[in-house]
Amino acid sequence: MLTPRFSCSQTEAAVVVSVYVPSVRASDVEIHVEGTLFSLHINPYFLRINFPKRVVEDEASSARYDPSSGYLTVALTKEVPGEQFEDLDLLSKLLAPRSDGDDGGAPVIEVIASNEEGGAVTEEDEIDHLVDGTAKLSLEREHQIFLQAAMNDWRLPQQVPDETPQLATSQQHTYGFLDMHSGYFRHAAHSENEANELGPDAETLGPDARRMRGEQRVQRKFGEDYYLADYVNDEEIQELIRWMHPFSSADGASLEFTEDERLAMLRLPRKEYLPTPSQTRTLYLTLVSLLFSVSYDTRTTLADPTSESAWTISALTPPFACLSPPISLMDALLSSYRRALAFPLYRSFALCERCRLDVSEILRGGRRTVVKALLGMKKILDRHDVYYVYSKIWGDDFCVWIQSQAVDDVLFTLADEVAKAVVEKKRFNWELDELELAATETMAREPDSDDEDDDELESMTPSTL
Repeated sequence: MLTPRFSCSQTEAAVVVSVYVPSVRASDVEIHVEGTLFSLHINPYFLRINFPKRVVEDEASSARYDPSSGYLTVALTKEVPGEQFEDLDLLSKLLAPRSDGDDGGAPVIEVIASNEEGGAVTEEDEIDHLVDGTAKLSLEREHQIFLQAAMNDWRLPQQVPDETPQLATSQQHTYGFLDMHSGYFRHAAHSENEANELGPDAETLGPDARRMRGEQRVQRKFGEDYYLADYVNDEEIQELIRWMHPFSSADGASLEFTEDERLAMLRLPRKEYLPTPSQTRTLYLTLVSLLFSVSYDTRTTLADPTSESAWTISALTPPFACLSPPISLMDALLSSYRRALAFPLYRSFALCERCRLDVSEILRGGRRTVVKALLGMKKILDRHDVYYVYSKIWGDDFCVWIQSQAVDDVLFTLADEVAKAVVEKKRFNWELDELELAATETMAREPDSDDEDDDELESMTPSTL
């Protein structure tokens, strides 16, 4: 079955679903509404939407098919008139399967929206909540064990322990989003992936070895002369820094997706993720790395991607180039800065600082702004015949996860942390301060060439009597 193109909007009393199903018979349309669930079937199309609030099919509801345009418009009455249905433009979230027992009434799992002091939810609050939920599941599991023991006259099940631990029979290591992927770099030696710093070893190297390989490559690539040239002749870089980024004043609530972006969201995989608290933290940190690379390319191309944009994004993102996600916020920023000072066309610390603020502004726009930025990155990567691989192992899953599971309050907190972060030049071990000071002193000592010419001309001119 095919998932048709669709969009959702709302009025005070109804939710309107517009579905593109060309060349069908209106009499064959089957519509089913139950609580928050809306499903539509008309061969060869099938659509199932899970709304955030309940809808009903009553006399006020309607369905109208326009054969000239191919659009079927379905109006469903809100169970509570005036209730706001949030995130109707996040299509992957609407297409996500409904959790077991979720009929739109009381939630099976309560989602905490604020901490005990009434403040915004922080990343630590999210982690604590997830840990509490895990502990609750452990208690339920323990209760089941005791019930089974009572049924067996309190004889707990036993088994002979293994005398030796299980041996790893494969050298292959996973990578990408939640370490879900493998095999994409098996033939890396025969590809033209210049951003891949691991070669065919990407399939066998562990996380620590990948990180070390990436750091060594960055260290070899950094050039003092290149950095000083951009530091001394920075007129073009200063223009890039002054340029107004399209997300600089973005309001996520009023942000609208283009038709191409809606189609891209419809093509995303239908997945549910169950990350641990530690994995969730890593995803938010990895997001910082991705947005930094996107911000750098957007700013240096003035939002007009070039043929080098896919390489730029891939080379500047550690989870892409060496498959190594960050372990802390400062690690995410430092690794991104180091790459931006070693690989691309413009290598400027001031430009890195501006990109860091761009990341903060994107995060402050919430999920919609982040999704829009990631869809732009995905579009650039998907069009490249080599670097599309990073869209498969990171981009697709990130676009789905941000829409369905990321928390705006966590993004806002992360935005503040990124904005307040202080990245010191001495942490790069490249003596950037000393290099800049030497260049500044040299420029101050060198006389102006125009002044030299004037002095020379004056000495050659006879004194006027």
